[in-house]
Amino acid sequence: MAITLYDLAGTESDRRFSPFCWRTKMALAHKGLEVETIPWRFTEKDKLPQPNQGRVPVIIDDGRVVHDSTAIAEYLEQRYPHHPSLFGDAAGKALTRFVQNWTEMVLQPGLIGFVVFDIWRHAAAQDQEYFRKSREERFGTTLENVVKDREARLPAFRDSLAPLRRTVERQRFLAGDASAYADYVVFGAFQWARAISDFELLAADDPVAAWRGRMLDAFDGIARKAPAYGG
Repeated sequence: MAITLYDLAGTESDRRFSPFCWRTKMALAHKGLEVETIPWRFTEKDKLPQPNQGRVPVIIDDGRVVHDSTAIAEYLEQRYPHHPSLFGDAAGKALTRFVQNWTEMVLQPGLIGFVVFDIWRHAAAQDQEYFRKSREERFGTTLENVVKDREARLPAFRDSLAPLRRTVERQRFLAGDASAYADYVVFGAFQWARAISDFELLAADDPVAAWRGRMLDAFDGIARKAPAYGG
């Protein structure tokens, strides 16, 4: 029986743009598990199975509901121990926690300032008012103002990726020779931006772009085949 995943979608039901859902989709593919996705919108909180936190990802596996991408990854690792490991060992899991903290405290806050208006443009009609109001309260200004100087801010953002760049120019993946959950956490952030914005964050010759390309091709190209912009 396939695992059911509630997955954030835009106006187009197949345009999926949650960084946390992308982590989960890559983790499910890594484990070799069959998944059926259900498109979900920001204002459809009552459509999620209980219990939940009012946001995605949420999975249902053989009747069990698990929410939150981190909890889902840990559940998959425990529930399917004979499938490929997401972490490798205890040390790998501990280092993944650092990568996740960096992604959520540095990378994703940096990315949102470039693409937040594009998220609003792609959001379902019933979500646009909610999204604009909640994000403008968070930023203290309009979505248009948040992104208006993004070209000028792009070089500094690219410079901030130096630790990631140095890592992936010396090894194929963050986890080494093969990808693991640490890669999926970081990739989810870039796939989030790529899914809803044609503003290219990475230079073509950037080793981070090459790593992103390897991630796009992983698992028979499930991320590359999804509606998105750019390479």
